[in-house]
Amino acid sequence: MKHRLAMVWSVLLASTGVLSAQEYWVYIGTYTSAKGSKGIYRAKLEASTGKLSEPELAAEVGSPSFLAIHPNHKFLYAVGETSGKGGGAVRAFAIDAKTGALTLINESTSGGAGPCHLVVDPKGRFLLVANYGGGSTALFRLREDGGLGERLAVLQHQGSGPNKGRQEAPHAHCTAFSADGRYAFSVDLGIDQVKVFRLEPDSGAIDDAALADIRLPAGCGPRHITLAADGQYAYVNGELDSTVHTVRLDLAQGKHEVLQSLSTLPQPVKGNTTAECILSPDGRFVYVSNRGHNSIAVFRVRPDRTLEAVGHITGDIKIPRNFNIDPTGKWLLIASQDGDKVGVWSRDAATGLAKETGQTIPVSRPVCIKFVPIAR
Repeated sequence: MKHRLAMVWSVLLASTGVLSAQEYWVYIGTYTSAKGSKGIYRAKLEASTGKLSEPELAAEVGSPSFLAIHPNHKFLYAVGETSGKGGGAVRAFAIDAKTGALTLINESTSGGAGPCHLVVDPKGRFLLVANYGGGSTALFRLREDGGLGERLAVLQHQGSGPNKGRQEAPHAHCTAFSADGRYAFSVDLGIDQVKVFRLEPDSGAIDDAALADIRLPAGCGPRHITLAADGQYAYVNGELDSTVHTVRLDLAQGKHEVLQSLSTLPQPVKGNTTAECILSPDGRFVYVSNRGHNSIAVFRVRPDRTLEAVGHITGDIKIPRNFNIDPTGKWLLIASQDGDKVGVWSRDAATGLAKETGQTIPVSRPVCIKFVPIAR
């Protein structure tokens, strides 16, 4: 009887395309050029060894600098970091989880110049886009087939900051959703704020005046945000002054509090700017990339949710933009924009630090790294 049940279970798994726990497609967003990258690339990661396969072109499109994956892993979304009538491009692709192939479903314009970041809400109903050049946030409805539906809103940010060279106007740089999908966030480098919007999760109605925005220290130039799983805390990196900030959130009342601001550098480095900010899968560490110091700063999350500096991940890194930890927590993949490659570091889950493995793949001007489980 046990053998029969096992055989039935095996057939069912095979017929539904069970996901491999040991292999992932790595999708890489890039800046394109005539002699360099041509679009979105893919490689295969063996989670047991950290080995990356040679990259292959998955979709030929212009400057798909940042990518987002649908919660069901069936669809990929990419910005086209360009300017044009109606804004830059936003594209939706279907993912073949067995081959890694991407098929364009449809595309739209972002409603503002220079879209640089996007994210899908937890239920896969909406897509939020940050327009850096336009200083605005756009909200799209997603269709059941994964395609882009109606652009529901373009929310224009207002204001400026003390850094006249970088903060002369709003510059939206990152978007996020709360775990329940009822709140949307847009980090604006130009006005030293994280815009907070209330979202009606069924209709997509979005309110940009109902909640108090998160105000960061003047001149820090907030760039990216990562949210704790319980939705009570957030960590935001300051691009312009090489900092990371711990924020206690009060989404119901809009009374947010910046608890702490720390440097991401061991000592001042002229011209350094931060780029990415992520939380480890287990929620125990925050990571921030330094462009100039060419490192990843590591911070331990204390019991009171503030941060403690642990050290820096270093190696052959040149202008690290986005980086990501694979779903198993074993491997840290770093996109070296000026090094034209993606490298693999072996991560110590106890200390949060990571060691360079020497495993790299060539990719021209890589920016963003996303994982999708490979279906067998």
